Amino acid sequence: MTDSDDPPTPPSRRPHVIRLALFVAFLLGLFYLAAIARVVNVDDVRRVVAATGPAAPLTYVGVSALLGAIFVPGPILAAGSGVLFGPVLGTFVTLFSAVGTACLTSLVGRHAGRDGARALLGVNRADRLDDQVQRRGLWAVVGQRFVPGISDALASYAFGAFGVPLWQMAVGAFIGSAPRAFVYTALGASIGDLSAPLAYSAIAVWCVTAVVGAFAAHRGYRAWRGRAKEWQQDGAVEPDAT
Repeated sequence: MTDSDDPPTPPSRRPHVIRLALFVAFLLGLFYLAAIARVVNVDDVRRVVAATGPAAPLTYVGVSALLGAIFVPGPILAAGSGVLFGPVLGTFVTLFSAVGTACLTSLVGRHAGRDGARALLGVNRADRLDDQVQRRGLWAVVGQRFVPGISDALASYAFGAFGVPLWQMAVGAFIGSAPRAFVYTALGASIGDLSAPLAYSAIAVWCVTAVVGAFAAHRGYRAWRGRAKEWQQDGAVEPDAT
């Protein structure tokens, strides 16, 4: 057998995995700065937006979408929308901001982490995941939005890296973010009187959303474990290509 007859060496996955690790580290750094260290002053943002006059709602949609993408907490941004625009217009401003954040983070996640995610999973697992995404990606996005305690931006980066189509991200974020958009915007609009009926309505919606989210998370985890066992039984174990 000559050298030309040797089987081709599989390409190394290491560069893609390293790139994915760097991307994750970058996101964690952003999360610390925006969500924990609070380097962005949302009160200053509100004042700047209010100064734009009639264009303030559209300005806030764009600014809030960008701030959400760098992990400024969504409830704070939504409350600011309620303070500026009231519960009705503010809810729509918050909702479209959430959709903007979802689309932006998904695109960044796809371009920066898609190859690394596929390399980490391996070809077989990645193809199987792609099939699941095409069939259930929309409802995965919707369900994630109902689960309390999960950063929407961080989840959207992950959804993008795992190949969720942009239209699924937009529609899923619109549907799944609607209840919480109302909750936090209404609470922001009621900040001066938390005993008002609007505040009580917002708290009730939050409780229902949290219960539905916990139930959806439990069912999603059980379904994921079932699919993982099926993949293992089918021998979907990738050799390590270094």
